[in-house]
Amino acid sequence: MDSSYRAMNRISKTFKKLGEKGEKALVTFITAGDPDMASTAEMITELEKAGADVIELGMPFSDPMADGPTIQLSSERALAAGATLPGILDAVKSARRDTDIPIILMGYYNPIFLYGMERFAEDAAAAGVDGVLLVDLPPEESEAEGFTRTARKHGLDVIFLLAPTSGDDRIEKVIRLGRGFLYYVSVTGVTGARKDVSSSLREEVSKIRERSTLPVVVGFGISDPDQAGEVALISDGVVVGSALVKYFEKYRGSELREKVADFVSSLKAGIKSAAASRK
Repeated sequence: MDSSYRAMNRISKTFKKLGEKGEKALVTFITAGDPDMASTAEMITELEKAGADVIELGMPFSDPMADGPTIQLSSERALAAGATLPGILDAVKSARRDTDIPIILMGYYNPIFLYGMERFAEDAAAAGVDGVLLVDLPPEESEAEGFTRTARKHGLDVIFLLAPTSGDDRIEKVIRLGRGFLYYVSVTGVTGARKDVSSSLREEVSKIRERSTLPVVVGFGISDPDQAGEVALISDGVVVGSALVKYFEKYRGSELREKVADFVSSLKAGIKSAAASRK
């Protein structure tokens, strides 16, 4: 399926359309199953209406080593509410009745290993998932385990992380094996909102963009519209996670949807405002 799927892949189409308009992508992360699975399916469409271009759904895990306290707590809430991998796939399938937005599952390899790699790839593609990002499965292991090959066979993009500590060999490997986009981690350490954007980020992202035709999006630490706009000027998109997930800790129901919509709209406005100021 790999070659034919490339022509209609939602992720590629979205970045192509945005690029043609001179716009940058807003990628929003929420934890699937927080506060419950029914809300997740609804929230996907709410995020799109508010301005999200791509959605990352976190697969809750009991030992989220790359996540800061905000997303750790979100995973705990989701697991306590009964979140499961089959339930997440059902939520995506439900959301697909109303939206064509690219959806990426982000998390850890263990739940997929237990589910069965081939079965997961087949079921995820059938549900309407477009890509997978596993923070504890680097490109070498993804290739050795056969996950990259299996995912591609079913039309799923495998997205890899790059960081300030990534050497040339790792960058080349990620560029060779990655699909959809490259996810650049703007800071070392775990996820979580930061007050400032790294002063060296422009140079680091530029080095990667010069070597790859894949879009480069930047995440970890982006917490407000000004930061989103600043990072969007030097990348192809920004990921906002912890700052968004905090609303799921504080609010429920219609108030949660309203707060999330306002925040996502402000992030998209910040990205567009920054671009307009450079014209």
